[in-house]
This record gives sequence, structure tokens and C-alpha cells, in this order.
Amino acid sequence: MRKSCRIAFVSNYINHHQIPFCNAMSRLLEGEFTFVETEPMEDERVRMGWHGEERPGYVRRYYEEPQACRQLILDRDMVLFGGTDDESYIKERLEAGKPVIRVSERLYKTGQWKAVSPRGLWKKYHDHTKYRKGPVWLLCAGGYVASDFHIIRSYPGKMYCWGYFPETKHYDVETLLKEKGYGEEKIPYLLWAARMIGWKHPELPVETARYLKEKGLVFHLDIIGDGELRAGTEALAEKYGLSDCVSFLGFQPPERVRSHMERADIFLFTSDRQEGWGAVANEAMNSACALAADHMIGAVPYLVRDGENGLVYQDGKPGRLFEAAEKLAGDRAFCRKLGREAYRTITEVWNAENAARRLLELIRTTAGLACGDGDPGAAGKGGYAPCAPAKVLSERFRR
Repeated sequence: MRKSCRIAFVSNYINHHQIPFCNAMSRLLEGEFTFVETEPMEDERVRMGWHGEERPGYVRRYYEEPQACRQLILDRDMVLFGGTDDESYIKERLEAGKPVIRVSERLYKTGQWKAVSPRGLWKKYHDHTKYRKGPVWLLCAGGYVASDFHIIRSYPGKMYCWGYFPETKHYDVETLLKEKGYGEEKIPYLLWAARMIGWKHPELPVETARYLKEKGLVFHLDIIGDGELRAGTEALAEKYGLSDCVSFLGFQPPERVRSHMERADIFLFTSDRQEGWGAVANEAMNSACALAADHMIGAVPYLVRDGENGLVYQDGKPGRLFEAAEKLAGDRAFCRKLGREAYRTITEVWNAENAARRLLELIRTTAGLACGDGDPGAAGKGGYAPCAPAKVLSERFRR
């Protein structure tokens, strides 16, 4: 019996959020792993430092060799499919009844009420519900994905927790925590990093800084990112007189963002429900930051245990965000406790190596394929870990 089955991962393009997981899969499968890119990386992502020039040896480009990639997708023992809306890449495989694992973010990022659309339901039937009894499983890249697919009655009993797995760094966490803080005085250091667009809510870190300053707290906030709302966000900070405690750093490459996270005490994650996952959560937690995060962000239900390894605030209630930031900035011991547990969450459970091991074990038990080394990988608290059965979660905020 062959130890390693042949697996392909079909998605739009390889990037630094996927490479660690793909590297782990290639190693565990002894090279029998292929990543099939369906399109070139957008120029905006390249400008953001997503390193579009990188091309690991296991990457094949469908747009350069379509026939060879089409045959490869059909012939593999298992295909992971995600990151593209074009079903043509796997339609032939689905019709042939060959096993497929879909990887998906939310269907209804802007509201589950959209499930009433007849046109939308018709497409989702043909893409998903039609194959509910076939050898098709779903990896839910976000805490509310299972809820969305439950609405359309797809993949009953075949949905599993998943996410994104950027590089996991290993530190002496106590040394890392001792070195956190801003400037020589090591005052509480808050960080926000994202594109400055509406659903990322770049105004909220500025409003948080205003609140903290009015409370008499000494701190510094760095805002990393650029976009259509940058000018307005900077004007808001100037209006509030925050130039002494808020800095705008513009776009920074991923490695520079991580270096800021290593020094930050608190990471403000203010996106709303349109944030399918949010890999900055993994990165900030890996850097032992204490998160203050919106409850509707996809990564939050899986990664953050409120009061244990981060703080979760109710979507649409900015006052709860301000209070969370105040608690973290005002109690450094509590902040470090959460940062320490956040670091453990990533290094022990939500990392690429563990995800790859747990996925291969899932493939072995569900599809009967002989792959991997038999190590099921570490499990997380509260039933949340890569490839654990995905619960159908309510969007309502619950402590």
C-alpha cells in the first residue's frame, strides 16, 4: 500500500498565506503534492508585498498549460478546491464521482438574507447541494461558513473547521512578552494593519485612540495600511488631536508587519462580517499580541476564546471595542496573559504543520486513502481545531 496518495490543491494563486501549508503537505506526501494556480496574482497584491514572483517547485499554472493541468486535476487521488468561482476546473471530476474537498469562505458575507435569491439558490444547488451525497467534503475557512452552507442544505455531516495558515514563528515567548511596548519607556503599544477600505473600518482604531486618551491612558497606536479611506482617517486623527499618540505608516511588506506585531502589546482587529477569515489574526496571535476582535470576523470563533487568549467585542458596538482596549492597555499583566495563550493557540494547534497532519488523517478516515504518517495532529480547546467537525454557529453575539 502506498504511504502517500497524490493530492492537488486548485486555487487562484499561491501566496504567503498558503505556502507554509503547501510546504507541509508536500513534505508529508513525499512530493506527491501539486498546487494548481488558475490565474496570475493581481498587481495590487504584488505591490502589497505578496511576492508574486515566488514559485515553489510543486506549483503548476493552469493558464500556461491548461490541458496538462486539467488532466492532473482529474487523475489525482484527492483534489482540494478553493479560491475560485469557476466550477469548470473540477466539474469533470465531480461528474465522474471522484473525491473532492472544497475549501470555502462564507457564501453570504454581506448577509444571510441573500439566501432567498432564486438565482443564487439555483447556482448553489448546481455547485454544492447537487453533490451532497457524493464523495465531496467541505473545509470551512471561517466560523460562520457551516451556517451558510447549512442554509442551502449542503454537505450534511461533512463540514470541517479550517482556515488560513501563514508562517508560524517560534520564540522564547517570555522574552518576547518582556520586550513588548513602544519606545524606550515601553508604554502600551497598539497596532492596526489592513487595507483602508470600508468593511475593514480604519476609523475604529482612531476612535479607540481618542477614547483611551480621554481616559488619561498613555499609549501609542501605529496604523499600517493604505487605501481609499486613508486621507479621511488621517483627517479624523488630526481632528481629535492624536498626532502625539497615533502614527500612520502606510503599506508595509508582510515581514515588516510581523516585526511590528512582535513589539505590539495589543492588536485591534476591526473588520466586520465581510472578513472571511483574516490571517492577520494568526500572525498577531503568533506574535503574542492580545487581540481585541469583532465577533463576526471569520477567524474569531475558531481562534479566539474570549477572556482566555483575546477579547471579543460585539459587531456594531464600538463602545465594546473601546472598553476592551482600555482593559488591555490598563492591565499589562492581563494583556500578557492573553498574549501568552494566543501564542500557544497558534504554535500548538492552528498552524500549517498541524493542519496538514489533521487533513491527511481526515482524508484517510473519510475517503479511505492511504496518506500521511498516521499522526492525527494536536486538537484545540472547545472543539475547534483544523479538520474538527464544524458546528453550525449562530451569528448572534454570545459571551
